[in-house]
Amino acid sequence: MSDWDQAAWEKLSRTIVKGAEYNSRQRLPHPKCLEGTRADLLNHIYGLLDNPEKSQLIWLHGTAGVGKSAVAFTVAERMKRLKINQQTSSEKRLAGTFFFSRKYANRCMAGNLFATLVYQLACNFPSIKDDVMRAIRENPAILDLDTSLEDKMETLFLQPLRMLQLRLCGCPPLVFTIDALDECISKAEMVDLISVLGQALRDPDLPVTHILLTSRLEPHIHNAFEKEEVYPLVCEIP
Repeated sequence: MSDWDQAAWEKLSRTIVKGAEYNSRQRLPHPKCLEGTRADLLNHIYGLLDNPEKSQLIWLHGTAGVGKSAVAFTVAERMKRLKINQQTSSEKRLAGTFFFSRKYANRCMAGNLFATLVYQLACNFPSIKDDVMRAIRENPAILDLDTSLEDKMETLFLQPLRMLQLRLCGCPPLVFTIDALDECISKAEMVDLISVLGQALRDPDLPVTHILLTSRLEPHIHNAFEKEEVYPLVCEIP
């Protein structure tokens, strides 16, 4: 790895929100579904995540305290155990996770979400690491909080995933998990994030990719999922 690449990777590693990963120590004790509980719901979600036909935005919503985060953790944990195919020993179906929380300043905003996801993606698929570092070298400002979510999505989400299309041909879909979107302090960011995720999943050059997103049922979130360009991708689980 060149010094330039090393510098780009170190900058990315300083930018990511480590506490937002599903199994971070910051989130201890990890809420999870106990063995044998929520079986019907989990099996329904697993079935959706196994759908190889098209990318989906799977929206699990409910009131506070009903166990959405436990479901999100349990799903992420399962996807982390599943290999992308039988020929690999390390590449897993879990592509990345981000668990929002208003308790922590860097987990209640979406500005570093895509940086956090691409870091996890590149760790899971080292073949894209050089391309990710080159993109950061060419545009260091892509990691700035003030850079638009759409630009971050294009550089740190779409482009890396496009590189995996041929590699993942015939493989089960990748899975991202985003929990507690309503914990983001900016309603505008929530709406913007749903919009750019929908934009990403409509890309024809993307490998089939599913995003499990949980939140409370709040009007601005519901309206964002109802938008014409997002709604066809949405599988809603009340």
